[in-house]
Amino acid sequence: MDASALALRARRLERLRSTPGSGVAAKTSTPDPAGPALGTRRSMSGRPQRRAEVLAKALGGRLIGGSNGRLVEVERSGSLALSRPPLARLPDPVQPERPLVLLDTETTGLGTAAGTLPFLCGLGSWEGERFSVRQLVLPDHADEPALLERLAEAIPVDAWLVTYNGRSFDWPLLVSRFRLHGFAAPAHGGHLDLLPLARQLWRHRLADARLSTVESGVAGVRRLGDLPGAAIPERYFRYLRTGQGWLLADVVRHNRQDVASLARLLRVLAQALGGDSASAVDGTMHPGDLCGLGRAYVRRGRLEEALDCFDAAVTGARSILAADPWTVPLHERLAMDRARVLARLDRRMEAVAAWAALAEEGGRLSGLAWIQVAKYREHDERDPVGALEAASRAAREATRRSALGLPLPWVERDLERRAPRLRRLIHSLSAGSPAA
Repeated sequence: MDASALALRARRLERLRSTPGSGVAAKTSTPDPAGPALGTRRSMSGRPQRRAEVLAKALGGRLIGGSNGRLVEVERSGSLALSRPPLARLPDPVQPERPLVLLDTETTGLGTAAGTLPFLCGLGSWEGERFSVRQLVLPDHADEPALLERLAEAIPVDAWLVTYNGRSFDWPLLVSRFRLHGFAAPAHGGHLDLLPLARQLWRHRLADARLSTVESGVAGVRRLGDLPGAAIPERYFRYLRTGQGWLLADVVRHNRQDVASLARLLRVLAQALGGDSASAVDGTMHPGDLCGLGRAYVRRGRLEEALDCFDAAVTGARSILAADPWTVPLHERLAMDRARVLARLDRRMEAVAAWAALAEEGGRLSGLAWIQVAKYREHDERDPVGALEAASRAAREATRRSALGLPLPWVERDLERRAPRLRRLIHSLSAGSPAA
């Protein structure tokens, strides 16, 4: 390399060394005995202890250290009574004598792969009527083993976890993090995920099943100045870059409210299911909620409890039918679900009476109801003439709906087979055929 090229390279290197934040220091520079200012990348890698202390002070928490690292723990408590025995009557029952641990995490993304980091774990629990929220905050990536160790200590082996989408996201992510660090995931007695239950019970009156929507529409919670969940990962990344602990204050408040909302939803469910099974669903819940609860029971094979829900819901829907127009289709769905449960309980006479009442109302399910009446008359009563009459009523209803542009294809396909078969059977009986 010639002398001019060497001189040019030396000038470029000198300019680079003189540029602030370039990361290239001159060989003759003297290190600052006080160390670099908090917030630079060098200070974050060289002073993790200082970073954790600043975070604890900003969040009003305490610093917990150990052999696996350091973390910040923030704890708040308040009065929030919960009657636990009714929780045993949930579609996914909770054993009320077990300790309840409400869990919610804040993460750096929405995946469950190794690149997603849970940097905040909120844990809610009761002591009598006192409800406490303990939050474990990760100062830096290297401290994750300390957070996982503290989390495992906070979950008793017989505890019942309560989450919101925790079965699909929070808990699988935590299990993967435990395995990544060579730890065994903490054992627990059971897991209640409130998201599927919220979809089943309250979707008829809520725009969506997000926790913020459910807590507002069901528990009456109003958040003011809350940090959107989509902004949380970026806040943590900014904290990692700058070391400014106050950036996570809004994240901690958001997570605390999520855990508190889980507690309030549990209390709403317990209040609705309070008392014995006969009165637990009588006049305390909206008919739409009872419809969802009854269907949840049906999915789990708990038919008697489902029937209690549908009976109470039908009564409630009739009482508000005039004031609430949308109750008309709800009433029909309830009557249909009730008739199906009666049939599954082998109470077939009650089932056909329920189908006949629904058919006579002439609503949008009238055609389906007449088909069910025809089935019962043909197979149970051995009355092909009565079955053909019911099938004819179903055909007239299908023709009427088709003329209105609201066809009933399922009813029409059923009648294509059923009506000719019933006519042949009636003809055979009238002719005295031995085959009949």
